[in-house]
Amino acid sequence: MTIVETRTDLSTPKAPFHELDRRTTGRVACPGDADYDALVSPWNLAVPVRPAAVVAAHTAQDVVEAVRFASRYGMHITPQATGHGPIADLVTELLVVTKGLDECVIHPEGWARVGAGVKWLRVVEAAAPYGLAPLSGSITDVGIVGYTTGGGLGPMARTYGLAIDMVRAIEVVTGDGVLRRATPTEHPELFFALRGAKGMLGIVTAIEFDLVHQPTFYGGSLWFDGSDAATVIERWRHWSDQLPELGTTSIALFQLPAMPDVPPALAGRLTLSVRYVWTGDAAEGERRFAEIRESAPVVLDDVAQKPYTAIDSVHTDPLDPMPVYEAAEVLSEFPAKAVDALLAMTGPDSGSPQVLVEVRQMGGAFARGGRHESAFCSRDAAYSLLVVGIAGTPGGEPHAAAILDAMAPWTGGQRLPNFTFTPEEYADAYDEATLARLRKTIRTYDPLGVMAIGRVLAH
Repeated sequence: MTIVETRTDLSTPKAPFHELDRRTTGRVACPGDADYDALVSPWNLAVPVRPAAVVAAHTAQDVVEAVRFASRYGMHITPQATGHGPIADLVTELLVVTKGLDECVIHPEGWARVGAGVKWLRVVEAAAPYGLAPLSGSITDVGIVGYTTGGGLGPMARTYGLAIDMVRAIEVVTGDGVLRRATPTEHPELFFALRGAKGMLGIVTAIEFDLVHQPTFYGGSLWFDGSDAATVIERWRHWSDQLPELGTTSIALFQLPAMPDVPPALAGRLTLSVRYVWTGDAAEGERRFAEIRESAPVVLDDVAQKPYTAIDSVHTDPLDPMPVYEAAEVLSEFPAKAVDALLAMTGPDSGSPQVLVEVRQMGGAFARGGRHESAFCSRDAAYSLLVVGIAGTPGGEPHAAAILDAMAPWTGGQRLPNFTFTPEEYADAYDEATLARLRKTIRTYDPLGVMAIGRVLAH
């Protein structure tokens, strides 16, 4: 599969950005302008995002003007909200920052409409008074649109599925510069593609999705010393195999530094976190989790009945921007031999430089899919594997690659779109039938190949 190259010389293309500035209500900035760095800065500080120009969109019409401008001057364009998942090779020409599209409306009967700049936290807090909750991510600080268009794997996935399974409508400026509303009946191929293909077709301006009735949950994170990792993971494997769909769980090996937000009991040592969300009766959830609590001495126990507004306590992801590298795969199985291979690379006495090594269990509603088919192709994955380290750590990235190599015997299926970190990996997130549909849809809605992300699927 051929990956179309993008231009990286910021002296080209020479487009009259002052013209775009006149046609938009938002700010247009170029390298050297006072607010350029603040506008383009992504959450991941290790990714050098340096486009030829950036547009801070305030309205959907600003996005229309930006896409038409890019088309007129032969440029590639990329959207960014929070910047949690930027790929530097795809952000070289015109960047559209959608933070200013901040509409957020909760309908008490059970659905929401939000602009492309809204993060999950606003929806979580606004829906809570009605006993409602969205299928938010592992941290509510991420943007809704990027997370959802990549599938949206959250801490209640086995109960309710993915965020894309709840989508009712998407408003998007496609690569041909037209603002469209995609639903199961309006532009159905576009609706299919937008749900799983991230920003390949256009720049989303607003999204509507169903909420679930989930005022509380039983869950959180239970921490063990790293020396007990083998015992606990073996117990977790067998326990999670019998876990009903009301439960979603994952494990993570952490090496956290001593920082103000890190509990002293977890700092400066290898620990194992068992994450758990039970969406049913709290007493039953506690009873089922007892087997994990009894598997080894507990270092820290934060598993309890909580309001959904405390959902970030499950995965304990960092809030502040950080310079990180990431590597990921999906696993077809996670047998005892796979555990041994993983712990040999990342367990006690391994010398692992990684901050986080996570394995999430899939299945349940995640595997079944929603009412409407989508471009998401990873439903058959049994587990996901994610490795995160601090950029610049000596040997860190080669070691992360070696972890994936060690897990290769159990790797299988398409990548998760939200866990792709290079242009080449995007194509590996889709099977051949879906690739064919995406290419056809791209030719229909972005015939000139304006969207940078969509160009990774070109022949």
